[in-house]
Amino acid sequence: MDRRSSFPHFLAITTRWKDNDVYGHVNNVEYYSFFDTVINEFLIRSGGLDIHRGPVIGLCVDSQCTFKQALAFPDTVDAGLRVAKLGNSSVTYEIGLFRSGAAEPAALGRFVHVFVDREQRRPVPMPADLRAALGGITG
Repeated sequence: MDRRSSFPHFLAITTRWKDNDVYGHVNNVEYYSFFDTVINEFLIRSGGLDIHRGPVIGLCVDSQCTFKQALAFPDTVDAGLRVAKLGNSSVTYEIGLFRSGAAEPAALGRFVHVFVDREQRRPVPMPADLRAALGGITG
């Protein structure tokens, strides 16, 4: 279930020199950055989320990562994304980080967004276009 083929959306992310830590692999905090990048790229490009002026924004309320293999610079990370649960104002994503071409993940993540009114910061139903895009990658 966590193989490359179980993720319907992918984004290739190139690691950077600064991502490596003193131990010679990508530091754990960067994995969360990869999660945030693949999710927000999808929301903007496929879901029409206007991060600068839109009335609704997504806030991360929970995240976790299970590390399976080290990534390092220079690697290309194929970040796979699927929706595990689609609620009225929230979505739970599952993310797989794969070395370029690898079938097994280097890391697996879970990330929960709650969509809120930009000004009031209170939960609101997600816009229809966004919900439709997210429904298209439900795993």
